[in-house]
Order: sequence, then structure tokens, then C-alpha cells
Amino acid sequence: MITGSGGDTARLLCPAKVNLYLRVVGRRADGYHELVTVMQPLTLADELTVTLGGEGIRLVCDAPDLPCGPENLVWRAALRFQEETGRQQGVLLNLAKRIPVAAGLGGGSSDAAGTLMALNDLAGSPLTQARLHHLASLLGADVPFFLNREPSVGRGIGTQLSPVPLLPYWYLLANPGVPLSTRWVYENLDLAGLPDPPRTETWDPARPETWVRNDLGAVALKRFPELGAFLDDLKNAGAWTQGISGSGPTLFGLFVSKESAQQAGLKLRRSFKGWLAIARGLTGPEPQTTWENDAWTI
Repeated sequence: MITGSGGDTARLLCPAKVNLYLRVVGRRADGYHELVTVMQPLTLADELTVTLGGEGIRLVCDAPDLPCGPENLVWRAALRFQEETGRQQGVLLNLAKRIPVAAGLGGGSSDAAGTLMALNDLAGSPLTQARLHHLASLLGADVPFFLNREPSVGRGIGTQLSPVPLLPYWYLLANPGVPLSTRWVYENLDLAGLPDPPRTETWDPARPETWVRNDLGAVALKRFPELGAFLDDLKNAGAWTQGISGSGPTLFGLFVSKESAQQAGLKLRRSFKGWLAIARGLTGPEPQTTWENDAWTI
């Protein structure tokens, strides 16, 4: 999974994800929400280079708006690893962002998981997968998913993971750039107004149009009704099905082939002013050299 690892340096890609299915089934006493969600990792990815040496934790990022200190989840992941293992060796983290920030695509969580994986690899794997999962869950509900990089069903707050078979769908991703924070979306969710989830949930990979849904989507659409028009644009461009990922605002359309996704992307580019990208859904762990070029912006 990690390439370019040699001596004191490791390079890895940190994939984005989409929530194809997200049902909110309750709220816990501690304020967290109970979920059932189906997530697929994508070939769209940030690039993280981790180099041991020097003093302290240093983070360099090409996104000028991102903090590079303890406010950043990547920085905190490195600190968690040091505390867990007792290793105080300095580390330089160089992050090249390709995934939009605060977009519902899990970029920050993926970068944090990548940091844990790289540091563990460089240290000779002192932590088991179970310990890495525990550390990841302390950093955020989405972080453990990115340790396995395979389609998964998430339960509880999203950290109880089990694999689910999915096809290598092609995605057209559209982010209009409207501000939607995850916290605001959950605070404005009408939990009592949601329909009861089905007793038995199935996700037929050949019929995603029958089960793609997102309970948080209604909140995002109420705040920004124009998102509904963008979903219609994806449908009219030939999407198999379409939806909102996570708490938004990124929208996605599923396509059966790279060619159909490309054609739809070029069509939407004529009118859509936001960020557009094409990516393939990963169906399981695979060397990043096979997928690092399967994503591009339009």
C-alpha cells in the first residue's frame, strides 16, 4: 500500500471516499449519532510524504488555508502515534492536497489515517491493525475506514466496519463550493422526521439506483436549494444514479464507464462553475501504482 518507502521516507496516496448510503438511526447520550453507512474509497487522493528526522512534528501543506499545527488532524495523528509508541523521533509531513477541504469526501480523515500507516511502516510496524484502528477512532469517526481502503459498511458512529462488495463505479464529482459544516448539518437534522430504517438492508452492487440515499441530504438541500438543480444536471447528463456525499456539499453521479463519466463531465463543465472531477471507485486493497492516474479534474 505504501510506495516510495525507503530508509526514513515513505510516500503514499490518501484516497477520498463517497457515502453511497447514509442512514441516521439514533443519537447517543454523548451527542454522537448512530449511523448505517456504505462508503467506497476513490482513486482521487491527496499525496502524503513522511520523512523521519529533525525535531518535533512539522507539517508542510500546499493548501494555504489549512493550518499546519495542532489544529490539523494530520499533525494530531503523528502526535497520537508518538504517544502510543513512545517514539519521540522528529518527523516532517509533506501534504499535497487534491481533495477539496470540507467537502464531504473525507480528505482530512484519510490524510490522518495515512499518517498513522506511514509512521507505523517506517517504525517497523510496532502497532497491530487493531491498535491502529483504536488510535484512528480517537481522531475521528471516518478515520478507521481509511486504514483498510475497501468498500465498507460503517455502523455505530461509523467506526464498526465490515467489507461490502461493490463494483468499480466511475464517479463524476461536483463541488459547488457552498459552505456546509458537518456540525451544522447534524445540528439541523430532524431526527424525529426520518423514516424508520429497513429491518434488513441490502446493497445490490448491480442496482445502486435502488439503495443510494443520504439522510443528511435533506438538510443540505434545504440550506442550499440549488444543490437539487445540480443533482438534476447529473441525472440529465446520464448518471446511473446520483447523491450527496457525507454532509455535503460534494455531489456525485455514478457511471458505468470512464467514457460515459468523461462525456457527462464535459457536458456539465459548460455550465457548472465549481470543482469537477472524475474518479474510479476502489473495490478492495490494490497497489496505489495501479490507480494513482485514474482521477483528474475537468
